[in-house]
Amino acid sequence: MEIQTIKIEKTEELNMILGHSHFIKTVEDIHEAIINTVPGAKFGLAFCEASGPCLVRYSGTDDDLIELAKKNAFNLSAGHCFILFMKDMFPINVLNTVKNVPEVCRIFCATANDVEVLIVETQLGRGIIGVVDGFSSKGIETEADIKERKDFLRMIGYKQ
Repeated sequence: MEIQTIKIEKTEELNMILGHSHFIKTVEDIHEAIINTVPGAKFGLAFCEASGPCLVRYSGTDDDLIELAKKNAFNLSAGHCFILFMKDMFPINVLNTVKNVPEVCRIFCATANDVEVLIVETQLGRGIIGVVDGFSSKGIETEADIKERKDFLRMIGYKQ
């Protein structure tokens, strides 16, 4: 058994969701779920098929994001994982919808942070054993930090 770290390649402004599912229908069902939740959504999605021809299956509405999803999924090559990159929207806009897709088993992370994926490789194949999402804590928020957090959430429309 070998454990590796795979860095997800993406630009800073992109959000992503990394998850695990169980069926080839994943790509079509997540695609439909997203466009039904966020009309005009810009995204790229790729899914690592873990049986049969074991291909990276893909879909989306933005060619650059589709290419990015395909590249990262192939780098992971971990059984039945999927990766979704989105532009001009946040995971919070689609996360519950994605979780409710019948094929989705779990979400590893939903973030705009830098991500490293911990992969285990055995004789059978590869699997995700965890993720490092962002950086370690540097301190505890102060009253000023609390005000800044609350102001930010109101500025972007997530709180009244």
